[in-house]
Amino acid sequence: MPLRGLFVGVSDLQNRGLAEVRPDHLQTDGQPLRESPGDGDAGEARGTPVIDPDLAPCVVCDGLQCMQVCESGALTRLIAPQQIKMGLAEVYESLCVRTAGETCTICVDRCPMGEAALHLDGNGPPIVEAGGCVGCGVCQNVCPTTPKAIVVKPSDR
Repeated sequence: MPLRGLFVGVSDLQNRGLAEVRPDHLQTDGQPLRESPGDGDAGEARGTPVIDPDLAPCVVCDGLQCMQVCESGALTRLIAPQQIKMGLAEVYESLCVRTAGETCTICVDRCPMGEAALHLDGNGPPIVEAGGCVGCGVCQNVCPTTPKAIVVKPSDR
């Protein structure tokens, strides 16, 4: 499920006179961020900024650049990454390969918020810390299982 209210499209920024914003500034892992087609699958209206963690998560970049260039007001300008509250990761233990004894650590290793958001305790599945998880979707994006063993549930705001 896409997360609402996270990014505006490059074309929208350029149309607003922000031609200095390069598309590569608003991409993650080479995937462009997108606007909702407005099909209502996540309750968003056409043109609402969204991010789909399965395609391209928020990477919680230094300076939170998307927030700094957004003139539309769709993104609240925050000072620190810890203030981001897009959603919360949820672990489905029965799907996690660690439950079967495998040593996968990719979600924990790649989490941009570190152990404050996601950590391991022994050989079990990862533990999500609600106070540290910002809902960026990196864990969901890198999870090797199908279906995903860790999924971000969008926040209600």
